[in-house]
Amino acid sequence: MAPSGLLVTGASFAAFRGMHWGLQLLPTPRSASQDLWKWRNICVSLVHSLLTGAGALLGLLLYPQMATDPIHGHPPWALMLVAVSVGYFLADGADMLWNQTLGQAWDLLCHHLVVVSCLSTAILSDHYVGFSMVSLLLELNSACLHLRKLLLLSHQAPSLGFKVASWATLATLALFRLVPLGWMSLWLIQQHHQLPPALVVLGGTGLATVGAMSITLGVRILISDVLRSRLHSSILHKKTRSIRTCDGEPVTRDDYSISQKD
Repeated sequence: MAPSGLLVTGASFAAFRGMHWGLQLLPTPRSASQDLWKWRNICVSLVHSLLTGAGALLGLLLYPQMATDPIHGHPPWALMLVAVSVGYFLADGADMLWNQTLGQAWDLLCHHLVVVSCLSTAILSDHYVGFSMVSLLLELNSACLHLRKLLLLSHQAPSLGFKVASWATLATLALFRLVPLGWMSLWLIQQHHQLPPALVVLGGTGLATVGAMSITLGVRILISDVLRSRLHSSILHKKTRSIRTCDGEPVTRDDYSISQKD
């Protein structure tokens, strides 16, 4: 057991809960006034994702042995970054329970429970820190997800910024979410005979849960932000082309009236 890891986890929990409360004192965009709690909650989540995602990427670039030896190879500060992340997920879970019903938050609470269970293994045993650092790469995609959600809450969906955020979300989902999940799954399969069965089950459950949620999320964003947007643009284009003028009066073909019903 690493006492320093537990202390950092507790400090992280207190810091993120303080951030949740502190944001209530700051002004929020008028466009997000209908859901102030969600706006504040996502702002805190964005801070966590930027901190831990960038830290994990930098750490793996500077210390590639964390990927070659995910069980034992890690610098001391890497464990602290994992502890910060655990503290955040505990604080975010507490914030959801405080502001939402269990029926509203059960899916994210299950996600947080699985993540905390997996990351806590590294803190309590001082092993598998490299494996946990690879998992924190997913936060780079989460940062894009949070930014996209903030733009949605601000009613900026048609803007160029939202389109950039959507494409960045899909790109990082493939690069920093699906690729690390695939690598971790392959490593777990190859090394399962060297690991305690309980850890194999815990790791497999965590990867399956996060993987399923990630694929579902990616499909939803692809449909809502890309496919549906292109379909809408195509319909508008057909409407424009279908309008003709006759004696100065607009005349509309049948395909325009059909597209109006869609």
